[in-house]
Amino acid sequence: MEKKITAAITGVGGYVPDYILDNDELSRMVDTSDEWIMSRIGIKTRHILKGDGIGTSYMGIRAVRELLEKTDTDPMEVDLVICATVTPDMFFPSTANLISYKCGIMNAFTFDLSAACSGFLFALQTGAKYIEGGLKKVVVVGADKMSSIVNYDDRATAPIFGDGAGAVLLEPNTEGLGVLDADLHSDGGGFIHLHMKAGGSAYPPSKETLRRGWHTIYQEGQPVFKAAVSRMADVSTEIMRRNHLTADDIRYLVPHQANKRIIDATAKRMGLPADKCMVNIERYANTTAATLPLCLWDYESRLKKGDNLVFAAFGGGFTWGAMYLKWAYDGNIPDKCGEPEDIPLSNNVNNVKL
Repeated sequence: MEKKITAAITGVGGYVPDYILDNDELSRMVDTSDEWIMSRIGIKTRHILKGDGIGTSYMGIRAVRELLEKTDTDPMEVDLVICATVTPDMFFPSTANLISYKCGIMNAFTFDLSAACSGFLFALQTGAKYIEGGLKKVVVVGADKMSSIVNYDDRATAPIFGDGAGAVLLEPNTEGLGVLDADLHSDGGGFIHLHMKAGGSAYPPSKETLRRGWHTIYQEGQPVFKAAVSRMADVSTEIMRRNHLTADDIRYLVPHQANKRIIDATAKRMGLPADKCMVNIERYANTTAATLPLCLWDYESRLKKGDNLVFAAFGGGFTWGAMYLKWAYDGNIPDKCGEPEDIPLSNNVNNVKL
């Protein structure tokens, strides 16, 4: 009997900018405090990408370059690149297209996927289906420059978000490892509680949209918090139920890093102790599509082949979901790759920096 092909993660790369915005500095920008942020959200610092003309692709490029180097992958062998993001460099070309070009990935097709904080999870499932369909190497990136759409005069949202990128390589597996199940959902009715109103075709940029502050994140905290707690927990426990998993079977919950209280509530519903939950929100804050791969990047050295992981995410839209994945290799602690020689841009692209 022919063995079933699944999509296994065979490497992880990541990148966070050098500049760190801590709670003390933030409290001088907006009416908040370290005590308030830590007690309600659980964030101490967030990384911010500085520099004119530098967008999300800058971070995605560095995460993918590290991934390719760590896995000794020839860029010309990559079949597909998917970038999950809500902060693309520009409407077109896609951020995935820019990342691929600067990483020397020239034989792949590429596209962006927008599902807010669930973006990486949706992209991972999409990439897995392409592997099951016959592709050999798929790169999935989660990257967001949230500082580009945060209003730092808004105490409700300014403390929450940071910038970063993470990437994974998917390859075929016939040993029962990799992505084994996913339960993904969307509900467009949630947009009233969490959105960025302007910048698209409904409200193109204008003096009026700028004056109204419609180009930054709008969030109603309580409805979003309640929906995230219930829906992340519901899909995570459903994944456990239909795959006959107990808390003892699970090595780690890999949760979206939006709020420490949401993470704790999800783990509690699953019956998991704190040491079975990946948490780095205190250092990175909510990097939207980058939170899940950055968790893998931080915890890679602790993972062993065969470990059961449950991913869970919730984002604007609303979007939410969970995934069951069996880890495919023993983790290691490679040196973080240095900055490779830059790949020059050809022709003139209006001095856009990548």
